Amino acid sequence: MLRTSRVLHPITSLGPGRRLGIWLQGCTLACKGCMSLDTWDAGAGTSLSVDHLLALWEESGADGLTVSGGEPLQQAPALTEFLASLPRDGRDVLLYTGYELDELDDEQRGVLAHVDAVITGRYRAGEQPGLIWRGSANQLLVPLTPLGEERYRPFADLAGRAEVQVRVDDGLLWLVGVPPAGVLPKVERRLRDNGIVFEEAAWRP
Repeated sequence: MLRTSRVLHPITSLGPGRRLGIWLQGCTLACKGCMSLDTWDAGAGTSLSVDHLLALWEESGADGLTVSGGEPLQQAPALTEFLASLPRDGRDVLLYTGYELDELDDEQRGVLAHVDAVITGRYRAGEQPGLIWRGSANQLLVPLTPLGEERYRPFADLAGRAEVQVRVDDGLLWLVGVPPAGVLPKVERRLRDNGIVFEEAAWRP
């Protein structure tokens, strides 16, 4: 079982193509300025079986899979089981982690054996990267397989940002992607000015 925060498709702002996005629940890294505070509590979210997630993958017809969080590598054994069972057919896996590669233990390195590219490093508020799919300048995009080299090497030092997606699922508004610093409070204020008030926001403590 994997403790998940949300599963969304199609995602176009966290990797190339139309992707299945899985956000895992639970993170002890607690990066200041994180936009997903709702994913920190390991007891929240929903437990989904590997078989259920595999079925969602097949139904989606996605070009690739992006795994984020939360901190995915804090569920390393179950995540390895899922990724090892994933039918690929030329589709890639991108994983976000707040860890650096030299911090990983054997179980966490085992996850990366099933990943084509990884974005590493804790989010550091105020260090704007100007690089696609990354939230702060310290974060690296590292291809890990030949497919990862083909798909992700051109983006490793690519300046710019992917568009931020706006999704409504189950009555919740999701902003998916890596917004520039300070944008989320501005969005909230602009919506409030138009009569739309957030009861809760994942980026507020």
